[in-house]
Formats: sequence, structure tokens, C-alpha cells
Amino acid sequence: MRRTITQRELRNDSGRIMRALDRGKSFTITRNGVPVGELIPLRQRMFVAADVAVAAFAGAPRVEFGRFRTDIDAAIDQDPAPRG
Repeated sequence: MRRTITQRELRNDSGRIMRALDRGKSFTITRNGVPVGELIPLRQRMFVAADVAVAAFAGAPRVEFGRFRTDIDAAIDQDPAPRG
């Protein structure tokens, strides 16, 4: 559950708020009663061993690089001509 705090509370109690972020708490920051931002904890990164990652993709189809390049070129404008 997200708690609403004021800009002043954020300034005056930043240490307590940072510890709450460490525990997974989220905050909506208000200024003059109007929400202006959110403080949310970052997701913790999880280490995945290389052999586990390789095993996860073992059954995936092979990448056909020519087709992959064609698909990327169709999705992204990569025209090297100068704009202007």
C-alpha cells in the first residue's frame, strides 16, 4: 500500500523514508496537497548463473540473422542519409 507524504515530510524525515524504501514501501509525494511524484523501491536484481540461462534458451529456435536484420530494418528507420 502506497503512503502519501508531503514534500516537507520527505525533507525532514528522509532517513526514515529511505529505510522504509529498503523494506519495500512506496510513497506518493505531495506539494500543497497535489501529488507531484512517487518514490518506489527498485527491484532487486537476481543473479542467474550462465549455465541456467543457456539451459533456459536451449529449446529456442535458431536466429536467422538475415531475417532478423530485415525485421529490425522494417521496425526502425535506419536511413544513413543526413536529415535536413
